[in-house]
Amino acid sequence: MIILEQCTAWDNEDPLAKFKDEFLLPSGVIYLDGNSLGAKPKTALAKAEQVISKEWGVDLINSWNKADWWGLATRLGDKIAPLMGANPNEAVVSDSTSVNLFKVLAAAIKNQAEVAPDHKAIIVERDVFPTDIYIVQGFIDYVNQGYELVMLESPDDLKKVLTNHKVAVTVLSQVNYRNGYLFDMEKSNQLIHKHGSMVIWDLSHSIGAVPIDLNNTNSDFAIGCTYKYLNGGPGSPAFAWVNAKHQNKFWQPLAGWWSHKQPFAMADSYEPAEGIRRFLCGTQSIVSMSLIECGLDIFLATSMQEIRKKSLKLTDLFMDLVAQECGEFGLELITPKDHHFRGSHVSFAHKEGYAIIQALIARGVIGDYREPEVLRFGITPLYLSYEDIWTAVQELKKVMQNEEWKNEKFQVRAAVT
Repeated sequence: MIILEQCTAWDNEDPLAKFKDEFLLPSGVIYLDGNSLGAKPKTALAKAEQVISKEWGVDLINSWNKADWWGLATRLGDKIAPLMGANPNEAVVSDSTSVNLFKVLAAAIKNQAEVAPDHKAIIVERDVFPTDIYIVQGFIDYVNQGYELVMLESPDDLKKVLTNHKVAVTVLSQVNYRNGYLFDMEKSNQLIHKHGSMVIWDLSHSIGAVPIDLNNTNSDFAIGCTYKYLNGGPGSPAFAWVNAKHQNKFWQPLAGWWSHKQPFAMADSYEPAEGIRRFLCGTQSIVSMSLIECGLDIFLATSMQEIRKKSLKLTDLFMDLVAQECGEFGLELITPKDHHFRGSHVSFAHKEGYAIIQALIARGVIGDYREPEVLRFGITPLYLSYEDIWTAVQELKKVMQNEEWKNEKFQVRAAVT
């Protein structure tokens, strides 16, 4: 049986405990939704004030050079690179995850059309975050070259689907946004490449949560957002990573002046930049991009191995405590127990999932809800303690014991769930 004193003892031994002080969290709140929107680093406000008041307010347009706004996209890409097993000059921060998926998909399809023109299938998981499906559908309709979308029903079906179709590109989310399933990147890449397909990894629910090794697993492309575990701020720009061997083969479907070889030559025809800059498009959102650095600097002061170790221990604790304290209430665990296949959030299915989450939020424990009937709890090791997990489960137990979810106000669906 797990008791509070054990959680307190683990906190006293935790080498990452000091990083909680790097974030500003409301008093009386346990935040279990960092897998959807990360908490605010304490340095973010000062950074925003610097960019707005000094760089924009005083230096004005000179800040493109003086503050190196021009180099921000690649500079941030270089800071993200160590978190995903990448090298300098392989990643950029730019646009949204959806837009970046469109760009790298175009790159992959262009490559495959030259080397395997009869490969016309594009694999996407049915249970992926839906934007990936929508982007692939839109791309297929736009190019109108006979490509087809093939849905992967289960990770276990990957070999069968690759065998039964001539696949050009496989798009996989390393960690499933709903149930937290973690793909084995290395084995998946080997299988995908064996069948003549290129691979695009969506790292939105894994970057900053699990160790990633894009280069040593021979990945082709990756995209992802910065506002979840990386704590970049609401709607902060996303990133794109491209294996160096593919960079200069890339055809830019959104050829904008930021990816031009000589952007200030103001040429009347497009010539792509060398390297990762050709994955840029237009002028960047400088204020929002600047805040990303605050979260990244915290990550760079620790290691993904330490973060992963604590993540697994916290998610184990959460699962075990829900089983211990709430076993009678019909909460069905849908997240893998096997560490090898688990990301850093824990999900339960319950027919009253939405209302339960709303009742829990009213008690100061913030999780979120995803259709169908899924309660989702993000475990962020940099600002969660073992005692936080204990307290969160006790509050969940009260919600279930008292049937607080039956309150009419918790049944009303908000625009964002």
